[in-house]
Amino acid sequence: MPMPVCRPALLALSLLMSPAFAQTPPPAGLPAPIAEKAGPDTAAHSPLHAQVLLDRANFSPGEIDGEVGSNQRRAVSGFQAAHGLTVSGELDDATWKALQADSAGPLASYTLTAEDVAGPFVAIPKKPAEQAKLKSLGFSSIEESLGERFHAAPELLKALNPGVDLSKAGNRIQVPNIAPAALPKAAKLVVDKSDSTLQLLDVQGKVIAQVPVSSGSEHDPLPIGEWKILGVYPDPPFHYNPKLFWDAKKGDRKATIPPGPNNPVGRVWIDLSKPHYGLHGTPVPGHVGKTESHGCVRMTNWDALRVAAAVDTSVVVVMQE
Repeated sequence: MPMPVCRPALLALSLLMSPAFAQTPPPAGLPAPIAEKAGPDTAAHSPLHAQVLLDRANFSPGEIDGEVGSNQRRAVSGFQAAHGLTVSGELDDATWKALQADSAGPLASYTLTAEDVAGPFVAIPKKPAEQAKLKSLGFSSIEESLGERFHAAPELLKALNPGVDLSKAGNRIQVPNIAPAALPKAAKLVVDKSDSTLQLLDVQGKVIAQVPVSSGSEHDPLPIGEWKILGVYPDPPFHYNPKLFWDAKKGDRKATIPPGPNNPVGRVWIDLSKPHYGLHGTPVPGHVGKTESHGCVRMTNWDALRVAAAVDTSVVVVMQE
């Protein structure tokens, strides 16, 4: 297989969350918080509820964090356009009505298993040479692992479960009520630089899913045009070549970085006919759609895996301004 040599971010950075959350009782039937702390708004029609419903409707808000932001507005706009609604990016009454064709509440209950908490969880070094010494680039914490599993910011999970030990098997926690399922087969992918989105279209040109992306930068611009998919490679190693990185550190040498969710290209590499470019995951889901990439198209790991399962070498990838 061709080895990924795209120019992605090389380390997992801390996610920054606003502390401004409103206290709201959890929905009936779910465990109540065991400590009196401010928590995220979990009510119907809250940003958290909207993000869960958008995720379930295949218009990904990226990392679910319970706060209104650019990725939520992109997801709302895409959902509105696909459903014949006025495109505003705002959650008006008509949009809520369409979203709530899925009557799911914002939260679900989950009991931590021994496998969940077993790890191993390892701190990820910053330098490629040090990363290359590891056997794999797995999760660095239980919060990071659960965040990826439930498409959520680790800080949101902590806020939903104040006082709960997330490292203890048997503890019952509240999580976003996602329902990931395989996407229909796509006929075309469209990456829009100005909107920071990737859309999957069927043979009739209908949008069947949308995810936020980081795509290109001043130093490594998105390659505008039409490209072919050469292959899809889950959990790839990453071949770091400092000559391909404008911001490589002096003294950096080539290194082969092992697979894992904290690998620079995340959980999957979708190889394109443009040399050194691909569609892939990331170790920093909270930055998707909010920061530039090193040329390639970067998604959250969970979005990248779903996109990868919906494509093959027959699918055209269009990159546009």
